[in-house]
Amino acid sequence: MESRSGTPRRALSEGRAVSGIRALAEDRALSEDGASRPSIRPAERLCYAIGAALVLSGLVHLVVFAVDGGPWEGPVSWRKPVTFGLSFGLTLIAVVWVTSYLRMSGRVRSALLVLFATDCVLEVGGITVQAWRRVPSHLNMETGFDSAVSMSLAVGGGILVVLLSAFAVVSFRRRPEGPLGMPLALRAGFAILLVALASGAAMIARGVYLTRTGHQEDAYASTAPLKSLHGVSLHAVLVLPALAWLLSRTSWSDRTRQRLMTAAVGCYVVAVLGSGVWGIVSY
Repeated sequence: MESRSGTPRRALSEGRAVSGIRALAEDRALSEDGASRPSIRPAERLCYAIGAALVLSGLVHLVVFAVDGGPWEGPVSWRKPVTFGLSFGLTLIAVVWVTSYLRMSGRVRSALLVLFATDCVLEVGGITVQAWRRVPSHLNMETGFDSAVSMSLAVGGGILVVLLSAFAVVSFRRRPEGPLGMPLALRAGFAILLVALASGAAMIARGVYLTRTGHQEDAYASTAPLKSLHGVSLHAVLVLPALAWLLSRTSWSDRTRQRLMTAAVGCYVVAVLGSGVWGIVSY
């Protein structure tokens, strides 16, 4: 679930987005008449804290990269703990917020979120440990420890797919709550997120196959064509609902806001399709 097309400058901008997401979460905890209500559960607070810690980890490793140097690209670089920390942290925070609009049991949602947060920690933790050991984290079967880390990351990726797919199914089975445009934003965001999960699974499956057949270098290179698709589609579940929330704060008519939201979803779909075509052409 790494957004691999970023740069150090983009990584910093992603870190600053956390404060904005917190504001969205606080706004969600207000009733229609503006009165405060205790809607944020302890599990949600825990997940928000974990997400912030993961983002902080990414930013810390950005500083490490600035001091230590080395390549930004490649299977062994400080880029991985930076981008994985930021991407997993922001995704966790976003999922906690957007799932508050889903019509599902509070206890079930809390359990799924805690499991999701735990998996995020394990994913970022494994990648970070291997970065400090200066060895590849994914598709690395050189030693028993490396194989254990690589396979745990693959299994963790599978768990992420199951959990996020469950939230996506809920969003389509029952119309989500929220202001005008939020149901469309949530459903489109989760649908596009599934594209990110599918492309990530495809990268892992292709890489594992090449590794098992003795083509280690080809395995590392095989992920490149799908990086853009994976990165673009990864954060739709944050960008589109955030836009719907921002539009709800304007004085524009319902018709204008709905049209803008529909246009935004269309533009995002075009961007995803463009990234997919680029991946096919460059494969």
